[in-house]
Amino acid sequence: MFELENHVYSVSEVTAAIKMLLESRFPQIFMEGEISNFRPSSAGHCYFTLKDPGAMIQAVLFRGDAARLAFRPKDGMKVKATGRLSVYAQRGNYQIICSSLEEQGKGSILEMLEERKRRLAAEGLFDSQYKKEIPPYPETVAVITSPTGAALRDILQVTRRRNSSLRIRILPCAVQGAEAANQIVRMIETANRQNLGDLIILSRGGGSLEDLLPFSEESVVRAVSSSYLPVITGIGHEIDFALADFAADLRAPTPSAAAELVCSSSIEISGAIENTRREMISALRSRMVLYREKLKAFSPEEITLHFRRFLEPRVLRIDDLKESMANDIYNIMERKKHELALLKKELEGNSPLSILERGYSIVTDKDGMTLKSSARISTGDTVGIRFAEGKASATIKDIE
Repeated sequence: MFELENHVYSVSEVTAAIKMLLESRFPQIFMEGEISNFRPSSAGHCYFTLKDPGAMIQAVLFRGDAARLAFRPKDGMKVKATGRLSVYAQRGNYQIICSSLEEQGKGSILEMLEERKRRLAAEGLFDSQYKKEIPPYPETVAVITSPTGAALRDILQVTRRRNSSLRIRILPCAVQGAEAANQIVRMIETANRQNLGDLIILSRGGGSLEDLLPFSEESVVRAVSSSYLPVITGIGHEIDFALADFAADLRAPTPSAAAELVCSSSIEISGAIENTRREMISALRSRMVLYREKLKAFSPEEITLHFRRFLEPRVLRIDDLKESMANDIYNIMERKKHELALLKKELEGNSPLSILERGYSIVTDKDGMTLKSSARISTGDTVGIRFAEGKASATIKDIE
């Protein structure tokens, strides 16, 4: 088949020979593996990769055979494929052309992701009550993605087209590979610590289930959930999902859609401002017309009349209260005067001086002390005598 002399073969000849060998050696083959990078085409054909821990092979399922499937293939699904081996000459790779697929269960990656999803959901990391509100008109957006990827180009293209005044801060990181998760977490923490934007877009372009694994790492999910800044994810294509999508405050199907969500068109903003301005002017005019109609009923004379009607009852009430208070004070004073007169009369009745008015006298010794007994004086002592009017002195001549 091959001449091993010094014949120089073309690439097409070698590829054709390999194709003939494979197709003749494997006219039908049964293969078991895990689906990865599943890509249905608009024509109805399905392209994907079959893999196991040691190797992978490209696979295709054409539209007619795909229509007969009883299930919908997806990344991470373990299947048994029936088909034949072939070589796609234009790309120089071999592939299996599948005629049928049988579902065998979940692949190891998918099972790992579902177990991690259940565990993190049980902790409440995906609860809607913890989702933060996305600001409607952000001024600055922090974009965490690969600096050379298509996702960043799509985001920048959308923001320039819709609102060129929106500031974009790019936080570069790897989006696949062993170091991607650590770099993503570090960028999320940096954006929060330095307050680099009003919100964060975490994004990358499409890829296989393995390519998207960094966005399902537990450290990334926890960083997204604990972010103080709102987080929008735009990871892969519309059919792609990562665990970070469930922890994010909002999930966009693509990077471009994420940019659309945060980037209101300048035309839309101007229109909203103009509508608000018109509504405010209309409301003010309506209110002014209403107030003018109300003011027509209040001429200066009517305002004076209304004021008097309001004031006069209160003036009369004050006068009544004033008169009532004066009467109360007068009655209290008269009562106190009467009580004072009674106390004065009682006091005078109990005074020893009032006894003198009735013809009695008070006798005192030489020291002025009132004498109550003759035992305190002797014959010849001088005593004082106080009358109701005037005083006198006397000498004791006899004591009984």
